[in-house]
Amino acid sequence: MISSCSPEGTSQKAPVNWPDATPPVAEKKNFDRIIHNDTVVDPYYWMNDYFKKGPDSSRVVAYLDAENAYTEAMMKDTDGLQDVLFKEMKGRIKETDESVPYLRNGYYYYQRTEEGKQYYKLCRKKGSLDAPEEVLLDVDKMAEGFAYYALGGATVSPDNKLLAYGVDTVSRREYVIHIKNLETGEILPDRIIRTSGGSVWAADNKTLFYTAKNPVTLLSEKIKRHTLGAPVDKDVVVYDEKDNTNYIGVWKSKDDQYIFIYSGGTLSSETRYLKADDPNGTFQVFQPRIKDVLYSVTPLKDKFLVVTNDNAKNFKVMETPLDKTGKENWKEYIPHRSDVLVEGIDEFENFIVVSERKNGLSQLAIRNLQDNSQHYLDFGEAAYTVYSSTNVEYNTDILRYGYTSMVTPSSTYDYNMKTKEKTLMKQQEVLGGYDQKQYVTERKMAKVTDGSIVPISIVYKKGINLDGKAPLLLYAYGSYGSSMDPTFSSSRLSLLDRGFIYAIAHIRGGEEMGRQWYEDGKMMKKKNTFTDFIDCGKYLIAEKYTAKEHLYAQGGSAGGLLMGAVINMAPEIWNGVIAQVPFVDVVNTMLDESIPLTTNEYDEWGNPNTKEAYDYMKSYSPYENIEAKEYPNLLVTTGLHDSQVQYFEPAKWVAKLRDIRKGKNVILLKTDMEYGHGGASGRFDYLKDVALTYAFLFKLEGITK
Repeated sequence: MISSCSPEGTSQKAPVNWPDATPPVAEKKNFDRIIHNDTVVDPYYWMNDYFKKGPDSSRVVAYLDAENAYTEAMMKDTDGLQDVLFKEMKGRIKETDESVPYLRNGYYYYQRTEEGKQYYKLCRKKGSLDAPEEVLLDVDKMAEGFAYYALGGATVSPDNKLLAYGVDTVSRREYVIHIKNLETGEILPDRIIRTSGGSVWAADNKTLFYTAKNPVTLLSEKIKRHTLGAPVDKDVVVYDEKDNTNYIGVWKSKDDQYIFIYSGGTLSSETRYLKADDPNGTFQVFQPRIKDVLYSVTPLKDKFLVVTNDNAKNFKVMETPLDKTGKENWKEYIPHRSDVLVEGIDEFENFIVVSERKNGLSQLAIRNLQDNSQHYLDFGEAAYTVYSSTNVEYNTDILRYGYTSMVTPSSTYDYNMKTKEKTLMKQQEVLGGYDQKQYVTERKMAKVTDGSIVPISIVYKKGINLDGKAPLLLYAYGSYGSSMDPTFSSSRLSLLDRGFIYAIAHIRGGEEMGRQWYEDGKMMKKKNTFTDFIDCGKYLIAEKYTAKEHLYAQGGSAGGLLMGAVINMAPEIWNGVIAQVPFVDVVNTMLDESIPLTTNEYDEWGNPNTKEAYDYMKSYSPYENIEAKEYPNLLVTTGLHDSQVQYFEPAKWVAKLRDIRKGKNVILLKTDMEYGHGGASGRFDYLKDVALTYAFLFKLEGITK
């Protein structure tokens, strides 16, 4: 065995031996927040200064450095274990690898990686996989000299001669678009800053549409049109979003006939469209936005399909003529079903593929456009994830889909929708040997406080006795309608092989059980998300999967809010908690419109400028509700350049927790001074963060190797 914690059951834990290091003490500088006749004193508001470029900027950095030094000192005795874990997890990754090629406009495109390299090469071959390779972008070389490097939105012009791509070297999801001549290798002088990274080519091979961002809030505000060779500062604004609660974007239909602009929030949306061969034309509104109605558009040869929740909680599919797009012309195509959530459509010349969700599980429905017959793909596992993958070719009967479960490595299939034959194109190779039969995946249903039934996906190694002695890590997200589906992770094997059980709680706020599942975990029902997670933890204890002294929780971003809330509400049932880039200062952030994403989020959390939303938000915000009581051991991670959840939220939270809480459990803050919300950009560097979190858990369990 590689562990002191065998799969047969964990031994009694010895007391954790923490080094005698002194944590930093953050300075207090009182700031009064006064709204709705309510005054709240915030002693750590000054930590915003690095973001605001205020007078305390250098003091903020010094404090974060001190926290990093403290975390390093407290975890110093795990350095060897972290190194073992990093090498172990890295050793499972096939370093020289290649993605499954896909055909687009006469070329096969793929990515390949090389041994020892952090990034990849974007390549293509003309007409045949036996043709000579053309390296479009050598990201390994492009990233040299950068601590962070992310490529986004690579798209080739219709004549196959030009490549537009976005680059972010700061990790704030603000990209510079470059254009490369694929015939000469020249990078054109056109350089478009402050974008979302993606862009769309018009049919003329010289016009690009892209999304421009506000330099302060990073909101996507405008869709612009750029003509190659023209001054970028003269680019034409073709759409200017006036509602700062909406996200916007531009995309092109698979048949290359239309360019679409989408504007949408949580509750309503609007689409505009333009023929791709008329780039200087005017975008037409498909259907003006309607209060509390979302819709998305898919063009077929003879009609548009519209996925909408108009009088359809779980969405339905409508059809409308190409020349009559208003709602008055919509006719039912796929009716609403109370037990099935429609998530999207992939269109082909002869088929459509409808992505659905039923009983918390994803599924794919194949519909023949010639005779309207329909069938579903079958998978045969209790808990799994299936999704439509890279399907960029319109004139094909082949659907490419991805499949995985908590014990099945990521797999890519090609499915002939006409003959119903499926071909496994590739399955993730786990180096060093992986025997799927040695692991067990289960799906349990936990009854929570208000009687709702919450699914839990579980995985562990065979041989573990479910007697309450095994350590268990419970993960969840629970916001924005994002479903946390059960998937495979090769790095997770390092947890399972040391006797841990891993579980995902599919709590409200996600959309696993349909649209209502999301709506019951947002706005003025947000606390359902937190109580669901606590009840899932209690269920796993009651069912003898684990015990309080062995139960751990993990969540990131909005899932970090979840972590902050549950340790305020039920600190006694967790031995340790990992909160990654946590959104924990909810009220202050939602009151500050200069912070990226704030106004976009009103439909998710509420607008605290209204008293009802303020009072409810304040009643659960982790930073607002810290009390003088014992909290579990806590590892908090953040990034100085985070664009989604600013570094000062976790920093303030940790400082206040240390000041108020009782007991001697450790609270550690690790700030990555070079990265942002998503962590390291290289394909191996992120494993160092995973190694740290695992080492933290293992230290609390007395696992030393």
